[in-house]
Parts: sequence; C-alpha cells; structure tokens
Amino acid sequence: MRADLQGLLIAKGELRRLTGVGLNDVFIPPTWKKFSKELGQTLLLLLLLAASCVILSLSFRPYFLYLVGGHSIAGLTLLVADIQKVAFSIRSRSLIRLFEDVVRYNSIIHSLDINDQIEDAGNPSAQLQNRDRVIEALTLTRSDLIRALKTERILRENQQFISQNPELFANNLESLAALQVSDRASEYGRLLNEAMQVAVGVREEMKKMQH
Repeated sequence: MRADLQGLLIAKGELRRLTGVGLNDVFIPPTWKKFSKELGQTLLLLLLLAASCVILSLSFRPYFLYLVGGHSIAGLTLLVADIQKVAFSIRSRSLIRLFEDVVRYNSIIHSLDINDQIEDAGNPSAQLQNRDRVIEALTLTRSDLIRALKTERILRENQQFISQNPELFANNLESLAALQVSDRASEYGRLLNEAMQVAVGVREEMKKMQH
C-alpha cells in the first residue's frame, strides 16, 4: 500500500483509542437477527460446557463441586458478556452507524490500493485519473469521521450532564460539507462519490447526536 493511503486508514486500534470501544465490543449491524444468532452460538457453547461438566464429573467424582463451580462461572461469564454486548449495542446505535461508516471508508481505501497494485504490476491503463483529488476527498472524510467519533464519545460519556444542560449543546456542531462529484461514471468519480456518501452519512449522524 502506498504511503499516502497508509496514513488514511482508520485502524482498529485507533478506533478503540478514539471511542473507548472496539469493533468486537458491539454487534454490527445491531439487529435482532444478529442478536439472536450470537446468543444462539452462546447457548451452544453453554450446552457444550454442560456436557463437558457431566463427562468430567463422572470421571473425577471427588472434584465434582469444583468442576460444577468452574463450569458454572465460565457459562455465566459468557452469558453476561453477551447480554451486556446486546444492551450496549441497543444503546449505542449512533456509534455503530459511525463504525459502519468507518468500514465503508476503509473499503474505499482498499479499493484504491488494489487499483494501485494493478497499475504497479505493469498496467498503465489502470492509472486512476485525478488520484490526488480522491486522496484529498478521503483526507477530508477522515477528518469528518474522527471528529464525529470523538463527539459521539463525549456525548455518550456525559449523557446526564447534557440532558440537564441541553442549551449548551444547541447548534454547536458544524454541518459537514458534502463533496461534489460530477464525473460519477469513471473510477475516480465512483471512489469520490463513495467518499461523499460516507461524509454525508457522518453529517447526518452528527445532526442526530445534537438532539
């Protein structure tokens, strides 16, 4: 990956540092279908733990209480962790939508990287026209995403104070500038338009967080 793209990626570690939350700490997307699937997998693990407990208890009867206790703690830990994850995902839909925007943003960069690799492999026809403008648009979009992620964390961690002082937060977030794309048919236009869509999504999420 070229240096200008490496600096644009929003890595998982940076995402956790900015938000205090990792991608694996929430369900994406936060739908009941996703919740039920994950809880179903947890229930399967609990059944396996129960089967393991029974088998080991029959083989090591003197340690029956220790085995039951250990397996019960492990099972309860799994169940509580999943319930907490579901509850947090339901409460943090704005954060998850921003996470989805980050995933889309990173996918644009990976698409551009693949195009660069094809060009570097000896295919000059794959050279992207106006690549500098795409990089500029992605740089602006990255700044918008970082700002939105930081803002979401501030609002999430200070909900009680904000609810008691709503006038302090009225109209204090600037709208994000939408990127204009005229040549949508070209690869340049497609990438720039995708960046625009991410930027627009971030703008809408910022508006929602004001209310």
